[in-house]
Amino acid sequence: MMSIAAWISNGGAAEVPQFERLQLSDKFYAEGVHAGDFNKDGKMDVVSGPYWYAGPDFVEKKSLYDTKHFPPKGYSRNFNTWAYDINGDGWDDVLRVSFPGDKVFWYENPQGGDDWKEHVAVDKLDNESPQFGDINGDGQPDLTGSVAGQFVYFTFNKASAADKWTMHGISPPKSTGGRFTHGLGIGDVDGDGLTDLLDKNHWWRQPKSLDGDPLWKEFRFKFSGPGGADMFAYDFDGDGDNDIYTSAAAHSYGLRWFEQTQDADGKKGWKAHVITGAKAAESPYGVVFSQAHSAQLLDIDGDGIKDLVTGKRWWAHNGNDPGGNEPAVLYWFKVVPGGKSGAAKFIPYQIDNDSGVGTQFLATDLNGDSKVDILVGNKKGTFLHLQRNLKEQAPGPQIK
Repeated sequence: MMSIAAWISNGGAAEVPQFERLQLSDKFYAEGVHAGDFNKDGKMDVVSGPYWYAGPDFVEKKSLYDTKHFPPKGYSRNFNTWAYDINGDGWDDVLRVSFPGDKVFWYENPQGGDDWKEHVAVDKLDNESPQFGDINGDGQPDLTGSVAGQFVYFTFNKASAADKWTMHGISPPKSTGGRFTHGLGIGDVDGDGLTDLLDKNHWWRQPKSLDGDPLWKEFRFKFSGPGGADMFAYDFDGDGDNDIYTSAAAHSYGLRWFEQTQDADGKKGWKAHVITGAKAAESPYGVVFSQAHSAQLLDIDGDGIKDLVTGKRWWAHNGNDPGGNEPAVLYWFKVVPGGKSGAAKFIPYQIDNDSGVGTQFLATDLNGDSKVDILVGNKKGTFLHLQRNLKEQAPGPQIK
């Protein structure tokens, strides 16, 4: 096992990104958070549950809907949140997945007012890791999940945004589980330029044409037995084809990446590699934490290679999961491709040990300094981790 200090001394990054921790709230409102410019002042604002916080200092907050908060021993009615201009009026709106198996709402930006009108986008959406990204290549995000055992995606028309969104089938009926199914992702697995679907037991190849809503081709492989959380297709080892990331279990220990392989006949396969395990001895850098219930993949340190961000969803099942009461850690893993199949390192750096992740979080540049920041919301509250240079001042006061 190589220590982080040894990796740095052997030519690793000499300067590691540092983060300033701001706490926007200590109440449990949501496990999904996002950001948008809700007041059109050119600054990014934060949305967490029923509140949005005005940037750049995130002190002023305004409500979108009923401001009820929830006890940590329980669940919120906000599992996923995204900001997007849904009706095309130039103002960012808010999309809210309330609870697995329940309705999906969107809230119409009042353009400077206080009355955010609620609309029902979808009557029912299953899976604990739905995705909001462009599936069909039209430049507009789609909502991907499952309904009644079938993987589906929903599209909307900005010109008639108040209408219910349109459902499109991906898989046959009875091809997945129910409302609390774990593990889902979107990405180009086979390199054909089209977005495919990933789940714990398959990847589904998008057909060349989506006219008539054809079903997608199924390729079976068990990426995670109990099901992970967010899944990604990315060339982690730098050998020219995309690999797959997933947590080993959303409510237990372990992170995995699967190297894409090919036999002499050209048949694709997958070889598992451990990022973290259930014990320090099983983890290449000794890092261990459970309940990695969400993740983001993007370039943290500006080297042009996407990195992994994930952490612990503290008290996901009210402390009853393996390691449920352990610290609510948040990590980023520097991805170091080796340039050949299977050669990739995931170097861990702890960002925080008392915030963790929710069922969905955001990593993006929130303050316009071209550095990736991290926003999380969960049973600990709402937290913003702003990336700073090593030479900048130490973290400032908490925002309550």
